[in-house]
Amino acid sequence: MKIIILNGPNLNLLGKREPEIYGSLSFDSFIKDLKRKYSTIDISYFQSNIEGELIDKLQEVGFSYDGIILNAAAYTHTSVGIGDAVKAITTPVIEVHISNTFSRETFRHQSFISPNARGIIIGFGLKSYELALQSFL
Repeated sequence: MKIIILNGPNLNLLGKREPEIYGSLSFDSFIKDLKRKYSTIDISYFQSNIEGELIDKLQEVGFSYDGIILNAAAYTHTSVGIGDAVKAITTPVIEVHISNTFSRETFRHQSFISPNARGIIIGFGLKSYELALQSFL
């Protein structure tokens, strides 16, 4: 089974950025632990602060992987292009958010990804990614 985790803008700062919201663990540490725990699954990871690079990666893997775990971060609420890319591919996508976006600013309540995602997991910290991974098993 091949699964990719795609992270959007500023998620490269996990562990440093707003630890009261996002926690103090870096994503590199988290992904190493996740890969160890699920060693029979081919888990890859891609992060970009650039919208077009995320769209390119969705198109690249969106017909050959078994699942995509997507945290588009701020692009969730602004990118029609990422939403359209999710709609255009055949690989199922689980939309993930570390924080509960509905307990934050109103603009974070809108998602251009959700209508085309298989499911949404929000508010469970980094555990949200593991829950998404488990949904593909």
